[in-house]
Amino acid sequence: MCGRFEIHSPIDIIAEIFGTAEWDIESPPCYNIAPSQDILIVINDGGRRKLIKSRWGFVPSLSRDLNTGYRMINARAETAASSKAFQSAFEKQRCLVVADGFYEWRKEGATKMPFYVRLTSHKPFGFAGLYNVWISPEGGSICTSTIMTTNANELVAPIHDRMPVIIPSDNYDLWLNTEVRDHAVLRDVLIPYPSGEMEVFPVTPKVNSYAYNSPENIRPM
Repeated sequence: MCGRFEIHSPIDIIAEIFGTAEWDIESPPCYNIAPSQDILIVINDGGRRKLIKSRWGFVPSLSRDLNTGYRMINARAETAASSKAFQSAFEKQRCLVVADGFYEWRKEGATKMPFYVRLTSHKPFGFAGLYNVWISPEGGSICTSTIMTTNANELVAPIHDRMPVIIPSDNYDLWLNTEVRDHAVLRDVLIPYPSGEMEVFPVTPKVNSYAYNSPENIRPM
């Protein structure tokens, strides 16, 4: 699964890497993003990539409670296309969730040791995501989203059996193209990212508290 991640790259660097021509949002560094917090996602807006903010935790249109999102921070790549909750978004509302790295925990006796995972390039990247603009019973709207997960690669497997799906940059167009509805084609990109292009190391246990938001979170122990 993916329960925490972080993003610290400046917004102009993110816009350049993801090819978003316009943006009008602020995004201060957050080294410990938790469910229900605002995140950055890239969507297809009329054929152009657009960078917007979203609440982490997917809320289906038929839900009457925003807190449903706490149970839907992740969507399994193997079943999302056939899930009642995610099927429509899988076909028409796919996104890239912007990140610089993510955390996983390994059980060591009675404790859990946090590890930080990032690309060896140290550049921001996009998780495969799904989004939905949820309308509350009162008529308000909020963009909500989820991160897709798959089996862990060889690097992450010793820590956790699942990992978020990272979309290679040359597949951004395919994943965001709302005209592509073929489930088989889309599932072909929902695979573990190559281990050789990633690195992992233990980090401070302070990251266990989502309230601890510091650059220290991503420094090797």
